[in-house]
Amino acid sequence: MIYFDNSATTKVLPEVLDTYNKVSEQIWGNPSSLHNFGEQAFNLLEQSRKQIAGLLNVHPDEIYFTSGGTEGDNWVIKGTAIEKREFGKHLITTSVEHAAVRNSFEQLKQLGYEVTYLPVDNEGRISIADLKAAIRPDTTLVSIMAVNNEIGTIQPIQEAAELLKNYPKIHFHVDAVQGLGKGIQDQIFNDRTDFAAFSGHKFHAPRGTGFIYGRRGRRIAPLMNGGGQEKNQRSGTENLPGIAAMAKAIRLVLEKEPSAVETERQIKQLIMDHISKFDKVTIFSKNDDTFAPHILCFAIKGVRGETIVHAFEKQGIYISTTSACSSKDHAESGTLNAMQVPDDIATSAVRISLGDHNTLDEAKQFVKVFDTLYEEFDKLS
Repeated sequence: MIYFDNSATTKVLPEVLDTYNKVSEQIWGNPSSLHNFGEQAFNLLEQSRKQIAGLLNVHPDEIYFTSGGTEGDNWVIKGTAIEKREFGKHLITTSVEHAAVRNSFEQLKQLGYEVTYLPVDNEGRISIADLKAAIRPDTTLVSIMAVNNEIGTIQPIQEAAELLKNYPKIHFHVDAVQGLGKGIQDQIFNDRTDFAAFSGHKFHAPRGTGFIYGRRGRRIAPLMNGGGQEKNQRSGTENLPGIAAMAKAIRLVLEKEPSAVETERQIKQLIMDHISKFDKVTIFSKNDDTFAPHILCFAIKGVRGETIVHAFEKQGIYISTTSACSSKDHAESGTLNAMQVPDDIATSAVRISLGDHNTLDEAKQFVKVFDTLYEEFDKLS
């Protein structure tokens, strides 16, 4: 099996699973309990928080544990809207965000908020000039993804941060779910980013784990009320085995990040060089510093994306149709539509997403299979 669908989810590393199992078996007390068993659990919780903060060069009290990227995005967006509603109800995001972000804003629109969706160019990237023009006196939030999950565009986070230094009262949120371990931490954790959301299962941690970074001094309203965990910001008994496992996963991923990024770029280039020779292939991703190293989106004209996916699956190669979260709806890519790609091309788009375990030998096998399948598709069309 060749697994090229790492942006959908990653396999839990054996070492990470080992940590999860040991904590589940040995430290199963409630971190909120007053007895020694609870204190032991609490100490491990805070040790995990400190480890993650140290790896990301932030303060431990800026890390809040969640159930994943969707919760993190929902919390920051809606929590900001609630917290700052008396100062304004205008919010800004982009037209190419993940559904967790987009649908959060759509819900807020139904509650009386006004949302500006920034357009993108033919590479799926916003303009800082458009962002500046969209800001109003009643703007309270700007939310921009770090890496587009469909074609891999890296948004101009640092440039947006520089602009927003002129608007210190606006919260700046980054959906960083696709960004950890991809060589862009410095862009995500700049000196103006207020919040960033992360999801554990994108970097070999268990599903149902995640965290947000929340800058000191920035307040958002809690969405989960209850026992007062996470400094009264996110109630609910902590998933301690998952959190400890996630801390280990982050360490392991960041340790091998430089070599992994280099290998992913080599794999991506090999595949791009090959498939670009075919007349009916359109490639939407690039392989430079303006695109993430692990995502490659392309289309074969006249062949629907799900047909391509299943054809590769029969050969033991797993890819996806753009975002896995919407692929079963048989919907065309929201990002490609925002880029004004014609529907007949957008519905043919598929995504390869690489991980730190993928190899050049797998890429060579992929292009061999691609040649065979392309010939079959060409005959059918």
